[in-house]
Amino acid sequence: MITPSTKTSNAPICRLRQYVLLLTCFLWTSFCLALWALNYGIHMKSVQLPKHKPAPRNNSSSVISAFDMGISDEEWERLQTALDWPFPDQEITHLNQSTSPVHSTFSIVGLKESYKVGEKISVTITARDHQKKLKTYGGDFFKARLFNLELKASVYGEVVDLRNGTYSVAFLLPWEGQAQVFVRLEHSSEVVQILKKYWDSSFPRTHFNGFFEGSGPNKSRIREVVECNLKWGPDGSWKKGDCCCEHKDIRTGTVWQCQRPKNLSCDKLVHHLGTHLESPLNLLEQQIFATKLTNVAINGDKKVINVLPNTAANDTMKKCRSGLTTPVPAGFYLKDVWKSFVCNTQQFSHAQKANCLKNKIVYIIGDSTTRQWFEYLEKTVPGMKRMNLHTHPQGGPLMAVELKNNIIIHWRAHGVPMRFGIVVPIIDLHYISNDIDDIAGGSHAVVVFTYCAHLVFHPITFYVYEVAKIRRSVIALLSRAPETTVVIKSANTAGLKNIFLSDWYMLQLDKVMREMFRDIEGVVVLDVWQMTSCHYLREHIHPGPVIIANEIDMLLSYVCPA
Repeated sequence: MITPSTKTSNAPICRLRQYVLLLTCFLWTSFCLALWALNYGIHMKSVQLPKHKPAPRNNSSSVISAFDMGISDEEWERLQTALDWPFPDQEITHLNQSTSPVHSTFSIVGLKESYKVGEKISVTITARDHQKKLKTYGGDFFKARLFNLELKASVYGEVVDLRNGTYSVAFLLPWEGQAQVFVRLEHSSEVVQILKKYWDSSFPRTHFNGFFEGSGPNKSRIREVVECNLKWGPDGSWKKGDCCCEHKDIRTGTVWQCQRPKNLSCDKLVHHLGTHLESPLNLLEQQIFATKLTNVAINGDKKVINVLPNTAANDTMKKCRSGLTTPVPAGFYLKDVWKSFVCNTQQFSHAQKANCLKNKIVYIIGDSTTRQWFEYLEKTVPGMKRMNLHTHPQGGPLMAVELKNNIIIHWRAHGVPMRFGIVVPIIDLHYISNDIDDIAGGSHAVVVFTYCAHLVFHPITFYVYEVAKIRRSVIALLSRAPETTVVIKSANTAGLKNIFLSDWYMLQLDKVMREMFRDIEGVVVLDVWQMTSCHYLREHIHPGPVIIANEIDMLLSYVCPA
């Protein structure tokens, strides 16, 4: 038994032992956390983004770090390298200083009387301003293709910026017959500089409404419509009126915020709508962005290129699978059929489509460009019937089944920010990473997603954050079910060439997606950028049926390789 005197005499010793024990536990916990962070590549050092000139209504004072985006410092540096684009040293003060599509030209270097299939030609583009002066810096956004309208043939040409006002394009000659070069100035370097300035800012070029609904007096139903937008960064990037109701996704951490309703609580957000667009352009920027200076063909060498057959043996194409690189060009059109240089692309009849998808569940996630894929399969796979899920045909979710071959196809739009011209239940808009986390996977599962067009209004750092979440979910899916077919549909050309939806924006996002999934085993990046860039149809955010048909043949060639 402990007597009072014994307890009193040992008290200091007991307290000393407690302090030593607590200190030991604290030091051991700190050591374990540091070791865990080292093993798993967690980098705590913040990397600041390059500083840019402030843009109007930029409410965010904090810099987003690589850690905030959920990636390492080293990966952010790689992404910045991939996104590197030359810009003018300073903003111009007069329209005449910008690149002119009228005075810029192209020429074929060392044109010969004839070539053989498989040979290449070189084209030089020379940029000039509106005073016919040679440009001394790069940054112009040119697009180039080789074509033959009679053969319905075309091939993409990658424009290389020499950063001195000139550009080079190496064209492969993939078909027998004649060909001509076509080059257009999509955006001058001065326009690209404007695009970049407002992309880096938090100016809300797009606006959204949130519909809050709940019970009112006397069993009535009341509705309040308020403005909503993305919250990004520690200080937020958007504030409006009595701010704000914050709707944070538990799994992704993404925050969607809305102006606080006057009579309803924050948990009553029911519907979502994309509303008006808002331009930040001043008068000079509007002149530089003028339609007559955007996406305009430039003058150049119109000589016909004669291509003769090549008797040399053609290389045997590989089976379509993950891990294959995408060359430039990735393929070409001939008689409106895409001939891939990546792998052996097949043309599937309607019956062959059904046979390929037999006993498959296809999960298609993204935007209206992947909804085009759903609608095409629904129409061309015999026996496919759309189920009535009591949802809007544009907003989804959608589902079609074919009972004979046990085929199920789903389509769902990705989460906010998402611009719909219709009112949709916000509960139906799921983040891609969450949907992928809920898929068991297996040899019967095909997961297809795209994530681009609706993100052009928001900072590139937010896009990196979201793609990092998607990547983790894809890696987890392939870990638990490595037989799952996972396909990323790349960005396609947007059609519009303005401050809101520019192909330059789309191209930058596409670079990020490809770079972040470059080393992920088991993932297919299906390149539709080149397929939509070089076709003779007018560019549109929703490609024409002939392009969609070729995209689906590419997809099924990965699902059922031969």
